[in-house]
Amino acid sequence: MAKLLEGVRVLDLTNVLAGPFCCYQLALLGAEVIKVETPGSGDLARQLGADPKLNEQRMGASFLAQNAGKRSVTLDLKHPRGKEAFLRLVATADALVENFRPGVMDRLGLGHEALTRAKPDLVYCAISGFGQDGPLAANPAYDQIIQGLSGVMSVTGSPHTAPLRVGYPVCDTMGGITAAFAVAAALFRRARTGEGEFIDVSMLEATLVAMGWAVSNWLIAGVRPTPMGNENMTAAPSGAFRTGRGLLNIAANKQEQFETLCRLIGREELITDRRFADREDRKLNRYELKTELEHALACRSAGDWAPELNASGVPAGEVLSVPEVLEHPQVIERGLIKRFSSAPGVEREVPVLRAGFRLTHGDPEPRSPPPELGADTDRILEECGYSPTEIAALRAEQAV
Repeated sequence: MAKLLEGVRVLDLTNVLAGPFCCYQLALLGAEVIKVETPGSGDLARQLGADPKLNEQRMGASFLAQNAGKRSVTLDLKHPRGKEAFLRLVATADALVENFRPGVMDRLGLGHEALTRAKPDLVYCAISGFGQDGPLAANPAYDQIIQGLSGVMSVTGSPHTAPLRVGYPVCDTMGGITAAFAVAAALFRRARTGEGEFIDVSMLEATLVAMGWAVSNWLIAGVRPTPMGNENMTAAPSGAFRTGRGLLNIAANKQEQFETLCRLIGREELITDRRFADREDRKLNRYELKTELEHALACRSAGDWAPELNASGVPAGEVLSVPEVLEHPQVIERGLIKRFSSAPGVEREVPVLRAGFRLTHGDPEPRSPPPELGADTDRILEECGYSPTEIAALRAEQAV
């Protein structure tokens, strides 16, 4: 079956995470993604990750995670001949994604206006920390910086530990998924009208949009969001509870769920306790309720409690580590992990994650392992009309 973005060519001029994550999502959907990298160094993520040997080989774990299914061409965009080759490539593309600081592409003479002369219907997506304008536009953007500025850190952790950084680069990820959504939408309109688009993605704004109730409770209700650790501000009992072994998340947000929970743990008297009788009472007395529940839950493990509670309609789940969840039967049965027996320059299995959804016409997954730096340069230049002699000349001039 044809993939959703089959036949679409995307140029990926991005580095590290937000941009590569965006383009990886497009590659999973069948787009041909060509990673345009700087000769000799390439994407900085090639040198990042927990395995120093992979970093030395320019195939770091951080790069492997977000670049399967892509091709790699190396072009020096500061060299006149490299720039010329790039413009030829742009003329063959449907979309382009970059995450330079605002103004960098314009200074190279390769900004949106210049590129649309080569490809009038180009979908051009610029990802930056703060957007293309505004007082912070020129600032460098890193996930840590955006987490602090966005308010994410202010609501993460407990009152004693906040502000606290979220344990993964949530702002990079939100910026990337927002960009992928915008590019796909612009490509849809382009297919109907022939119009290109300039997309300005701000990681700060994408993060604020994703914060949902933490933002809307302040904007609409005037309630300042505060850090509550593992507690859920909207209901009780809803949070993480100690058991005889391991933490158990319980979200008994409805009255009937609370009552069922009390019966299952042998504490039916809590249903009529005046401190916990209705939703607002439970929220006001959440910590007293938590103590009562944890005393009852202590007789069994989280792994024992979870299936029994769920079977009776009380949402519950163990608190797992990353290795534990990746080995969970649910994740394994759904085929979330795509495994390549090896990758160019990597003599070991390379497991990567596919998209977070499945399709009846064929699940999104990368078609090839992550590429070595510049692995497809000659082939891509040939596709742009360069002869072997011309390619050799470009290499001699260090334009590619």
